[in-house]
Amino acid sequence: MLKVRKPTMGEFDEIMGIYRIAQDFMIKTGNPNQWKHNHPAEEQVKNDIKNGINRVIYDEAGIHGVFAFCEGIDPTYLYIEGGEWINEAPYVTIHRIAGDQKVHGIFECAVDYCKQFVDSIRMDTHEDNKVMQKLAERSGFSRRGVIYLANGSPRIAYQWVK
Repeated sequence: MLKVRKPTMGEFDEIMGIYRIAQDFMIKTGNPNQWKHNHPAEEQVKNDIKNGINRVIYDEAGIHGVFAFCEGIDPTYLYIEGGEWINEAPYVTIHRIAGDQKVHGIFECAVDYCKQFVDSIRMDTHEDNKVMQKLAERSGFSRRGVIYLANGSPRIAYQWVK
């Protein structure tokens, strides 16, 4: 059974290994531009761990997934084009989710974890990330429009509301 917890800095290399697997998977499945081999940056992951934002998904065999559990207002979600958020209730955002390809259910586990804390979850993904789009829609998220990252790159925005 998959569980979620905060990682330690000692697990940094293992987490970066999972991100590398996810980067390779995205490139192989038609999404070569979202992360390439440089996102998330090592410094960002270290800061996520240090600031208690990162979560790892694990079982008795070890860590299989990682994601950023971001509480509070996400500044890139203040403007949404071609749609609107379902509501403005407090939400958490799932960012930088990745799995090691050894177990299934990483995304669902992260979503279930978030549902323990709020009644609204937001996320976004690249238009080429068809795998994540299908996972989001299968998990009850609805496509809300397009948001723009700080660097101006567009992302499809999703929201789940209880």
